[in-house]
Amino acid sequence: MPVNKPVDEPFTPEQLRTAWLEYAEQRKKFQAEYQMLTQPFEIRNNVIVVSLLSPIHDTMLNNIKSEIASFLRDKLRNNTIQVKGELQASSDDTRKVMYTPREKFEYLMEKNPMLKELRDRLGLDTDY
Repeated sequence: MPVNKPVDEPFTPEQLRTAWLEYAEQRKKFQAEYQMLTQPFEIRNNVIVVSLLSPIHDTMLNNIKSEIASFLRDKLRNNTIQVKGELQASSDDTRKVMYTPREKFEYLMEKNPMLKELRDRLGLDTDY
């Protein structure tokens, strides 16, 4: 007698979002988790990719990833669903901190090259 394999039913992005938000509401008392769960996510071949803002969110997601996947698999009747996080690169991390007046002025000159001409014409010293 053959063993019946559970059927992996297809689901729509709307069904997934509804189930995801239902799970998020259950975690609302954990404010940091709730914030992470309300971040945007993508669906890539039954893999839900959550946009994470910090390494802390990555750790939190890893702690509850199997629970979320189980909830969604039961809710949507599809055992192929997986959850994964992707850390979003922040533009602030790549920016150099400017300390000296010269560094600040050079940064401003990149934004507005006319400042160099103004400095030269007026004979200004940026290293005061």
